Amino acid sequence: MSKVFMVDLKSNSKSTNKHNKLIKLFKKVNADEMIKAEDLTAVKLHFGEEGKDTYIRPIFVRPIVDEIRKSKGIPFLTDTSTLYSGPRKIGPTHIEVAHKHGFVPQVTNAPIMLADGINGKDYREVQVDLKHFKKCYIASGIVDAHKMVVLSHFKGHEMAGFGGSIKNLAMGCAPPIGKGEQHSTQQKVSSKKCIVCGNCYDVCAHGAINMEEEQAVIDPNECVGCGECMTVCPTDAIYLDWKTELTEFNERMVEYAYASVKDKDVIYFNFVLDVTPDCDCAPWSNETLVRDIGILASKDPVAIDKASLDLVNQANKDDSEDIFKITHPHTEGQVQINYGDTIGLGSKEYELIKI
Repeated sequence: MSKVFMVDLKSNSKSTNKHNKLIKLFKKVNADEMIKAEDLTAVKLHFGEEGKDTYIRPIFVRPIVDEIRKSKGIPFLTDTSTLYSGPRKIGPTHIEVAHKHGFVPQVTNAPIMLADGINGKDYREVQVDLKHFKKCYIASGIVDAHKMVVLSHFKGHEMAGFGGSIKNLAMGCAPPIGKGEQHSTQQKVSSKKCIVCGNCYDVCAHGAINMEEEQAVIDPNECVGCGECMTVCPTDAIYLDWKTELTEFNERMVEYAYASVKDKDVIYFNFVLDVTPDCDCAPWSNETLVRDIGILASKDPVAIDKASLDLVNQANKDDSEDIFKITHPHTEGQVQINYGDTIGLGSKEYELIKI
């Protein structure tokens, strides 16, 4: 049974502020002992899409970076290029967005280095021999890092159900070619719902959508399945075969998470704050689904995601149901937990220890 440590958000003194609680979590999971002198330590996080304001705050990154430095490790903040269009698709403008959002050395005490290079083409093949993949494409900066600290904002996701440590590893440590492999699904357009607004055409980074007189048409030979068109469709005219395709999507994602941490010591933090319905890749922040709950830490990505999911559902008014399933009825988020347990990424059995 994996241990998951948790701090709540109650505070009435300097010693109980969030900064010091993060330090306590860091030490509780023995991260200070895991990181040795001169260890290149990737601090994996999401800098937030432009227009988003509920990503992890840079001031929460600072105490973790400071602790890495106390252990004589060499920290760097990192993420990878997106599959969809926008400023985070290439390195220079991705870093500009990070700087706009406050991820600068003066605040975080660490530089930013994108793990897959300036154009998303710096990656390695990692052998996994699993159900969907024999090998996965993982960003070189992740592979070459000696240690990794994964900081994840726990929230909903329109395809994965929810996004936590597992998704942060899977999509976040893969270059665009790896992200494409994980999606590997073809969006379709309902002629009854399409209003030919052109939103999908405008955002498609791969030239896969054509506007015809009566509806949008997606070219299956060009579509990479990133799903960005679905997020901007005002009538929900774009869809997948949710029942079968999203189960496999989640399994592929878990296999990529497995590849990203293969043979590597990793510590995970889930920030169960600002639990929004949508991924941090969306250029907006919707109202939250539940109250802010706390911050969790573990050495097990499956256990920490399962604990986070349980806490969110317990905070829901009707805790008998998965609130992310209510929000995105077609999703199968539990697949992440169950399949992660099956392939040995982690354990869904956990002990929650409040400190």
